[in-house]
Amino acid sequence: MQKNELIRLDARLRDVIDHAVFAAELSNGHEFVALAKQRGGAPIDGFRCSDRVTVEFSPFDMSTAHIISAPDTGR
Repeated sequence: MQKNELIRLDARLRDVIDHAVFAAELSNGHEFVALAKQRGGAPIDGFRCSDRVTVEFSPFDMSTAHIISAPDTGR
């Protein structure tokens, strides 16, 4: 496995934990913490509970992911 290999999955934001930090859930029920921060550390605004997003996990830690897509609210 390469060092920079990442896992991308679709998820739903369930709850706000802190500014730019969310409780999220995959379609299979797996719950994790989703971070809405850019690579430089600046928070990304515009996310709300129940938004559907794409997240990126490290293959070594499935408890935390980075949000990599803009919200797809479906509203």
